[in-house]
Amino acid sequence: MAPALLLAAVALGQCALMALAWAIQRRTRQSGWVDTCWSLAVGAGGLAAALVPVNGAPPTARQILVATLVGLWSARLAAHIGVRTRGGGDDPRYAELMRVWGPRAPAGLFWFLQSQAVAAALLGLTVYAAARNPAPGLGGGDVLGTLVLLGGIAGEGVADAQLARFRRRPDAPGRVCDAGLWRWSRHPNYFFEWLSWLAYPCFALVPGPEGLWPWGWLAFVGPLMMYVLLVHVSGLPPLEAHMGRSRGAAFTAYCRRTSAFFPWPPRRDPWRDPWRDTE
Repeated sequence: MAPALLLAAVALGQCALMALAWAIQRRTRQSGWVDTCWSLAVGAGGLAAALVPVNGAPPTARQILVATLVGLWSARLAAHIGVRTRGGGDDPRYAELMRVWGPRAPAGLFWFLQSQAVAAALLGLTVYAAARNPAPGLGGGDVLGTLVLLGGIAGEGVADAQLARFRRRPDAPGRVCDAGLWRWSRHPNYFFEWLSWLAYPCFALVPGPEGLWPWGWLAFVGPLMMYVLLVHVSGLPPLEAHMGRSRGAAFTAYCRRTSAFFPWPPRRDPWRDPWRDTE
């Protein structure tokens, strides 16, 4: 299969899978399944981008390594969101979108999910650039990329577990999780998600005998896009708006002392904060 045909097939597959996610949401009325489907769609697209033979060439060690890592990332994230969705209510970000869209909510959600399919296709391009680097063998960049990606997966898993443990506390309603990684960042799960995608340029830019692979620079599409989406579009803005409405003064105080995205030691709050979680 030619590279352009493979990437086009991946993009069409993402559109079909997100249409399925739309149908699942309409049937269950739980938007969390949308993000579960998106995680699986990105994983499936990444596996295809990494492993489907191009021009008949067998897979290299780098292709197998990248495919294994993207599969691990996808399986962990999809499982986490799926368990959370099964045991909880609707995602407040999607619930607010549906409220704003009003009667146009079904159509609005469909096209919104198709925009997510475009994002998933661009992530597939990132995986393709990382896996198809023609540099022979595995080098230091591959080791670095593996460590960064595994670190991102582990960090996001720890942050998710800490938040889940906090939510099980009887005094959690009305309070803000301010323990562990959440003391250093208001969104450590988003930070480690972004860090995972920063690993792919490490694979893509391993130099070969003729220097860097020019197409390898496309691997930066993933981390750049994920940063914009997480920090400025569908991540922090709607979630922090919801937290501000539901947590009030507790969240305001938390924002004063805690970095929004990048982990950083908490600032000393000059105001006495009776809401501070001292777990």
